[in-house]
Amino acid sequence: MGSKCKLQSGGVLTDSRRYPQSAYAFVLEGLEYAVEKVHGPLTPPQSLVGHYMAKESIDLQEMIERHEDGVLDAVICKAIEEAGGFEGLNRHVSGADLCWALRSYARRRWGLLAREVLRLWGITRTGDFGNVVFDLIESSRLQREPHDRLEDFNNVFDFKEAFDETFRFTLLD
Repeated sequence: MGSKCKLQSGGVLTDSRRYPQSAYAFVLEGLEYAVEKVHGPLTPPQSLVGHYMAKESIDLQEMIERHEDGVLDAVICKAIEEAGGFEGLNRHVSGADLCWALRSYARRRWGLLAREVLRLWGITRTGDFGNVVFDLIESSRLQREPHDRLEDFNNVFDFKEAFDETFRFTLLD
């Protein structure tokens, strides 16, 4: 899932009632955390191209098309090259990677209460993370790659084990 998201002042999703707004905001924040964990921090060329894409409201595919059509500014073309080409601009994370990062992000944020906070939002399994992500995709807050599927989020880990048991072992050491 690529990060192309901005929180609206009224909330992330105004038409979804499956999960509370806080759950969607958490997943968007966690996605940024996941992207940095998987790909590292943005380089200056990646940042420049990202700002251009946001300003133009275009996705990576449209950026590639503009490049092929020769309509991009020379500065942007140079930044694409310095970023490692379009492959270096793709900061996609898999459903499983996102689930693990959201687990880590929740534990950092709420410690031993992480599973309880998520439960209060109706998130009790990794498939719920997928539901949130695909709601965000449907509302155009996130982009997906053609191979992304909702099933990628199913049974990545057991919530009880991932949030409770790990802490128990950590505290006993």
